[in-house]
Parts: sequence; C-alpha cells; structure tokens
Amino acid sequence: MLESLGLFLWSVVEAIFFPIPPDGLLMALALKKNGLYLGAITTIGSILGALIGYYLGIKGGRPLLKKWVNQERLYKVEALFNKYDVWVVMVAGFTPIPYKVFAISAGVFQSHIPRFIVASLIGRGLRFMLEGYFVMVYGAQIIDWLKEYFDTISLLLVAGIIVLVLLVTYLKRLVIKRR
Repeated sequence: MLESLGLFLWSVVEAIFFPIPPDGLLMALALKKNGLYLGAITTIGSILGALIGYYLGIKGGRPLLKKWVNQERLYKVEALFNKYDVWVVMVAGFTPIPYKVFAISAGVFQSHIPRFIVASLIGRGLRFMLEGYFVMVYGAQIIDWLKEYFDTISLLLVAGIIVLVLLVTYLKRLVIKRR
C-alpha cells in the first residue's frame, strides 16, 4: 500500500518539477505487484501532476516567457503548439522528452483541457502500462533491456508515426490533385 502511494506521489511531483521519472520505481515494484495496476497508478499520478503544471503555466508561464522570448516568436510557438497540441503532448508523454515542459506549456498556451487530458492519458498511459506489463510478464530480466532500449524504441516509434502521417497526408493531397 505505501509503495503504491509513494509511486503515485513520485509521479505527481515528477510531472511538475522533479527531474527523475517514476519508471525505475514502477518497474521495481512491478516485480512484486500487478504491473498494470502500478502502471495505472503512475499514469493517474502523472496526469494529476501535469494538471498542476498546466495550472502553473496558466498563472505564471506567459509573463515569464515574455521576459526571455520576443512577442513575435512567442506567437509563432503558440500557434504551432495549439495546432499540434494533442500530438505534442502524446509524444512528450510517451518518450523521454521532458513531459513536464509540455504540460506547463499547455497551460501557458491554454490548450483545451479535455484534449490535454486525453493526450496525456494516451501518451503516459501507454508508456507506464507497457512498462508495468512487460515487467509483470517477463520479470527482472526485462528491466535492464527496458532501461537500455526504451528511449530509443519510443523515439523510433514516434519517428515512424510521424513519417507515416506525413506519407498519408502527402498521398491524400496527391489523390486530390489528380481528381
């Protein structure tokens, strides 16, 4: 019980400011407990922390950014973020990219909260549920493998998805032009 609470709290704090992700603790605990349950706890804690980060972004992020970034560049970044917010948050949630930065940015740019939550649930949920599942099924031998290759695999997977989306978009435009 206390381990699960500790994992939950770690996940909350990590999604706001703490630099060490909860993955290591999740995997260690998944050796003894249900990995899917622990993955769900980690996901929920991370999303709760991200919502706190979102709120902090709303309250203080824009004035802080205005001090370091010129107005024109800030508007360009905001337009890009708002155009691709779901994809950005999902990718940041799944990969080793610092998720907290994007959670706070979502608040700064006032992304639609339900979309933010769904994107976070998909990105963080996939990451933590897969880790918990793999450790639960394959045991300790998978932990070293996940630590070594998870970042690379997640980045390659995201790159593949981006290439696939670009290819589908290109092919759709090509078909429309031929009509």
